[in-house]
Amino acid sequence: MRLWEKNVQPTEEIDRFTVGRDRELDLLLVPYDILGSMAHITMLESIGLLTASELETLLAALRDIYAEAESGRFVIEDGVEDVHSQVELLLTRRLGDMGKKIHSGRSRNDQVLVDLKLFTRDRLRQTAESVRALFDTLQRQSQRYRHVLMPGYTHLQVAMPSSFGLWLGAYAESLADDMLMLEAAYRQANRNPLGSAAGYGSSFPLDRSMTTRLLGFEAMNYNVVYAQMGRGKCERNTAFALAGIAATVSKLAFDACLFNSQNFGFLKLPDECTTGSSIMPHKKNPDVFELIRSRCNRLQALPQQIVLMTNNLPSGYFRDLQEIKDVFLPSFDSLCSCLDMATYIIERIVPNEHILDDSRYDAMFSVEEVNRLAAAGMPFRDAYRKVGLDIEAGRFVPCKELHHTHEGSIGNLCNDRVAEEMARIFDRLNFRAVEAAENRLLGR
Repeated sequence: MRLWEKNVQPTEEIDRFTVGRDRELDLLLVPYDILGSMAHITMLESIGLLTASELETLLAALRDIYAEAESGRFVIEDGVEDVHSQVELLLTRRLGDMGKKIHSGRSRNDQVLVDLKLFTRDRLRQTAESVRALFDTLQRQSQRYRHVLMPGYTHLQVAMPSSFGLWLGAYAESLADDMLMLEAAYRQANRNPLGSAAGYGSSFPLDRSMTTRLLGFEAMNYNVVYAQMGRGKCERNTAFALAGIAATVSKLAFDACLFNSQNFGFLKLPDECTTGSSIMPHKKNPDVFELIRSRCNRLQALPQQIVLMTNNLPSGYFRDLQEIKDVFLPSFDSLCSCLDMATYIIERIVPNEHILDDSRYDAMFSVEEVNRLAAAGMPFRDAYRKVGLDIEAGRFVPCKELHHTHEGSIGNLCNDRVAEEMARIFDRLNFRAVEAAENRLLGR
């Protein structure tokens, strides 16, 4: 079954090539397609294209199909092109001609658009929750190990004193920063394209404000041509948000691999979080962090993939846009699995509390001595020269007492302020409003 089917049938080869992986990928869109249809037919009843009894019957049938999808019983049958065709086919089998009425006033183009917006909005919520779980874990560990010192590096050379509190807190704040991009992507996804039809509107008196409200969208894509132009743009900007988070997690994973190596020995991963070697019995490999690093690096290519699929398309719909689904839809699960695994291991890492007993790190206290001399009245450049000459002559004896008090330093991490910023972002996202709207549609 195809929604566009008339008398001419495509060959099997054409069908296989044009459908591609749509049947497989569209299974991810099933609940969102049903929610979109429920909102659409509720609006159709309000403008006289369905009767109240027809609406009641159709809504009940759609809720049953939604329950089948939740339980994993929904399938897209052989010969059925996509999720939209399958849902309409099920309704028609169960309700006869009444099931064919749900497509009035819309095109498969805006049906796909609203499915993707609802999917993206929901997956961004899930991603935000995984980000926050890692953020909270990093902050807890930052507080727990705030007094455990470690070397800081520039150019991979020992530089200045740092701490595990400072290191872990840095990644927490990076995630809070990344959430600003996610917030922007969420707001773009949270706009209703339904009613744009094939990109040029409809002669039916559609109430687009009603479907916007029913689906819990913050606003709509008003211009119907722009609503169609937004396909690819929403995915691209979302991909940039996911890539930003992935970049933070990839860097964290690299640090963890480096600091866990015997040459550094700054922290220890739990044995159960490592893997072994088939030939070297002593090996405890940080495979999990290596895979997190690789998968997050691959996610950072996602925006460029989408750009290359869409950057030379004029306005209007083109089948090129279908290709985005292959790389975009699975990206959320990939990132969330990395976030969740990073959370699991960061919760269990154990830092080495005696790193600075090793004299190779003594020189990192040189700046502390320069600052002490400058505070006592010696010109900074003279103090710098004196300490440098003492180090070269082997006379430098470090004082390992630190007095860092300014905001964001070793002695004043400001984790509470960063947590407040993360909380403000979540409050602005207001996931509860969307959940309430969807539950109303589902009669829950």
